[in-house]
Amino acid sequence: MIRLLVADDETLVREALAVLLGLETDITVIAQADNGADAVVLADSRLPDIAVLDLEMPPQDGLWAAMRIRENNPGVKVMLVTRHARPGVLRRALAAGVSGFVPKTTPAERLAQIIRDISQGRRYIDPEIAATALTEDRSPLTERELDLLRATRGGGTIEEIAAQLHLAPGTVRNYLSTAMRKLDKKTRHAAAQHAWEQGWI
Repeated sequence: MIRLLVADDETLVREALAVLLGLETDITVIAQADNGADAVVLADSRLPDIAVLDLEMPPQDGLWAAMRIRENNPGVKVMLVTRHARPGVLRRALAAGVSGFVPKTTPAERLAQIIRDISQGRRYIDPEIAATALTEDRSPLTERELDLLRATRGGGTIEEIAAQLHLAPGTVRNYLSTAMRKLDKKTRHAAAQHAWEQGWI
């Protein structure tokens, strides 16, 4: 019997996934979580065979949870499920030892077979996601702009970022404005998210 942990912040999606996978005779859902932090705690205490994680869970995403689950319990395999896969996220997922990367449009029957394959030690990456990763764009940003977007993603204020990087607040604002303009984003947070999704930071 393949024991699963299912984590998704959308209750309807999570429960539907748990029910559908639970219908399989060789799969059982032993735990559910609605955020990445709880998924890590449950993986530590329940030790599932596979953790099926939504990539876009706030406040910490599925990739964050995947990395910690793999660090704490290398024997637990991880599958990420997502609506919006980006090449950079795929690259980080593979580096973290994730065994599966699938879109949420995957039919339940196919998902169950992928779970069986992963339980046997195989890895599955959705072909469309893999193809996109091979054709990703190069970053138009400078190293300093990337540093500032990386710090922005950490949640700091302009003043905190300035102190962290030993820059004046006005300098930080100028670099972030330039990065936002290059990426055609209205906010620094949107620019940081885009850079993260592309794997530039």
